[in-house]
Amino acid sequence: MFDTKWLDKLSRVHWTVPLIVFVPAIIALLVLGFIHHVGVWAIGWIAGGYLIWTLTEYWLHRIVFHFAPDHGIGARLHWIIHGVHHDHPNDPLRLVMPPSLSVPLAALFVLAFALIFGSPGFLPLSAGFLGGYLAYDMLHYHVHHRRATTRLGKVMRELHMRHHFQDPDAAYGVSAPFWDYVFGTPARKRPVSH
Repeated sequence: MFDTKWLDKLSRVHWTVPLIVFVPAIIALLVLGFIHHVGVWAIGWIAGGYLIWTLTEYWLHRIVFHFAPDHGIGARLHWIIHGVHHDHPNDPLRLVMPPSLSVPLAALFVLAFALIFGSPGFLPLSAGFLGGYLAYDMLHYHVHHRRATTRLGKVMRELHMRHHFQDPDAAYGVSAPFWDYVFGTPARKRPVSH
């Protein structure tokens, strides 16, 4: 993917890395929130953070990841960010975001939440947001590399596989497919031709 081996190596990530990086951060944010007396309001803040994550996931996937310039640096950047995943959807080391990108982005979101919502509310809100991101990363890996055993798991996998193999302009909500119905981009079954 990159001309230099070390850059290419940085772009490959085992699915457990986000757990190692973000679980301690989420716990720290929750603990700090309770130390600073967020109290029972933590539940609402966490839910709000999760809701913000689901909207971020949908719009990031739809607008940023699927903005595909035809040529030049924009086309190369698109391919690095998301195109490689569509070209190689079963590469197990290209399904979760590398920490070199996810950690700075997470820090920017936490800083924005601190500025917008203030303390102590931004702490559990950020935990809910990062928890949503982590759930997304784990679900995304799961739908590509694990056999679904539940009805919900099978539906989630089917929707995401339709995004990959039938219509890349639909089913942007990987972990929150309900936004596709709200914003008019649900995956539709194609008729089987005989």
